[in-house]
Amino acid sequence: MQQKRSEEIKVFISSSESICGECGENLGSKAWIMLAGEKGALCLTCADLDHLVFLPSGDSALTRRSKKNSVLSAVVLEWSRARKRYERQGLLVEEQALEKAEAECLADTEVRERRRERESVRREGLDQQYIKQFAKRVRELFPNSPSGTETKIAIHACQKYSGRIGRSASAKDLDEQAVLLAVIAHVRHLETDYDSLLAQGYDRWDARREVEDVIDGVLSKWKLMDTSKTTVK
Repeated sequence: MQQKRSEEIKVFISSSESICGECGENLGSKAWIMLAGEKGALCLTCADLDHLVFLPSGDSALTRRSKKNSVLSAVVLEWSRARKRYERQGLLVEEQALEKAEAECLADTEVRERRRERESVRREGLDQQYIKQFAKRVRELFPNSPSGTETKIAIHACQKYSGRIGRSASAKDLDEQAVLLAVIAHVRHLETDYDSLLAQGYDRWDARREVEDVIDGVLSKWKLMDTSKTTVK
């Protein structure tokens, strides 16, 4: 596989109706998209960027530190009709990178307030009952996954209006394949070097092939029943 030169990843806020060139979903106007050559616009889910959080422009120190701490990041651009050019709106960065940058930049009370505001917005898009059901299904399919993993996967997958797999019709029925896709996405981003490969300029599908053996290994381990806690009656 040939490695490409690293370039800044760009995400555009579309000014017109957009359709994802990979999943075919109608994204509407003001969608956040990545341009992918012949495929045209990709939604953030298909572009494998939907796990990142948005940091608006305005605080140069926070932006600089967040980008430094984030393995994968993308600049968000929007067309200005008045100035007839794309203007930077902020960055998409990894949540842990943003939290670390906040801790470096702000006093503890300001950090907590900023996090509360972000979590409040996040909770508005969540269906708590559905999250519990989705998490339960993850635990049933992967009984040996680390404690709490099922909830993290469910919260990420079940964001309303996000276009993520958790909001699809099959996921609402807790279809095994739909849940599996959500688990794979979690493992890909958190248990492999996938994000690092994207940041280095690898094509998404080349990067996925690079980490598929690692993913298979993690999933196999998580599927195993933990017999160490089994009580013989």
